Amino acid sequence: MNRKETASQNGQTKADRGVKAACDPPGKVELRKKVTLLRGISIIIGTIIGAGIFISPKGILQNSGSIGMSLVVWVACGLLSLFGALSYAELGTSIKKSGGHYTYILEAFGPQVAFVQLWADIIAIRPAGVAVISLAFARYILEPIFMPCGVPQMAIKLTTAIGITMVMYINSMSVSWTARLQIFLTFSKLLAISIIIIPGLYQLFKGETKNFQNAFQVDTVQLTNLPLAFYSGMYAYAGWFYLNFVIEEVENPERNVPLAICISMVIVTVGYTLANVAYYTVISAAELLASHAVAVTFAEKLMGNFSMAVPIFVALSCFGSMNGCLFAISRIFYVASREGQLPQILSMIHVRRHTPIAAVIILYPVTMLILFLGDLYSLLNFMSFLRWFFIGVAVTGLIYMRYTRPEMPRPFKVPIFIPAVFTFTSFFMVFLSLYSDPVNTGIGFAISLTGIPAYYIFIVFNKKPKWFQRFSDSVKTSLQIILEVVPEI
Repeated sequence: MNRKETASQNGQTKADRGVKAACDPPGKVELRKKVTLLRGISIIIGTIIGAGIFISPKGILQNSGSIGMSLVVWVACGLLSLFGALSYAELGTSIKKSGGHYTYILEAFGPQVAFVQLWADIIAIRPAGVAVISLAFARYILEPIFMPCGVPQMAIKLTTAIGITMVMYINSMSVSWTARLQIFLTFSKLLAISIIIIPGLYQLFKGETKNFQNAFQVDTVQLTNLPLAFYSGMYAYAGWFYLNFVIEEVENPERNVPLAICISMVIVTVGYTLANVAYYTVISAAELLASHAVAVTFAEKLMGNFSMAVPIFVALSCFGSMNGCLFAISRIFYVASREGQLPQILSMIHVRRHTPIAAVIILYPVTMLILFLGDLYSLLNFMSFLRWFFIGVAVTGLIYMRYTRPEMPRPFKVPIFIPAVFTFTSFFMVFLSLYSDPVNTGIGFAISLTGIPAYYIFIVFNKKPKWFQRFSDSVKTSLQIILEVVPEI
């Protein structure tokens, strides 16, 4: 897996040529530019809007102390997320390589730091994240079937496994199918939010403003807990970075990436804020804090039997997040393989479908193992803060490269205070995690540090015995034949 060896041998072995000849691919085998502006917007919106806005925005209300302050936090978190997204727009248009955080850390700080980030992604962050959102999908798709009884845990896990399998199959078969499905699911999410916003604003215009009286009451605002409210808000907006994972597949990235990011963040911020305003026209602060599914409570109060449809919309929203996340995440492994930090098979393309099928399915066994055997919520708690740490490192890389690589072409350039403010916010959230939950955060940090010895074992000390090399080559050849993949040509 040496970087130089990978670069020199990519597509040159006899096995590769044999598989290529056997499969006889028509035309050039590569990831094609099929992500249009609309598809880019659907990837960003579709991955940001998950289950949270429909289920429980009470974390922000609980920690902000008042309805008015909670709405301020929603808007402020949207603005901070826009700062991060604009910083990534500069990175994506300057470094036109897929891979997101991994690629930017690699370019700014070198292969060792990038590998530690990749290691944390592949062993815990990504499989646990996919499993958690998939569990939410299964729970809400089954809820109308089992009402008024609870949904059995085994039924949830089996449905989760089916959902994950479906998403991985679609992503393996066609980039176009994946993108079209994402557009459909994104419109479904926006329709669901509209179903909440429009009746809620109608109630507001009718004069239902009693819950907004004394909205900024000073004695209820909890300044010490405001950072926790911002942490919850930034988590709700997470997902704006996923388009950068597939930059190489975006048409005209210099134009479409910044445009898609700006349009998406405006839509999401306005949608989130208005949805919360709509909730408060019908639900009091006390009722919202007591509710486990705010959108369901809202629909039951205002729409009667139509509230049965809300879990279906939540499930579709979760499925859209699953689809968008997997589409983007697979490109991290594809790029890392191309850089020589993962097995070469992961950077190979299906000869007819032009999808990185091996990179798509690599998470499948680990995700299933975590789903059925692991305590994935604890694992997600261990690792969630690391995501913000590495995003902060990537944006720090933007500032660093402004000075170390001033000659780099920057078709889209943001004022330096934007990445500076966002970097401070990211590292502040990391510090907040260390302060509020030192045990779980410390465990997550320790897990990520195992990437350092792994880097030396798998990357630096790469002289393997000849028998191991022969075995590795035979496995790679077999997988190429089974998956019908060849190096990008």
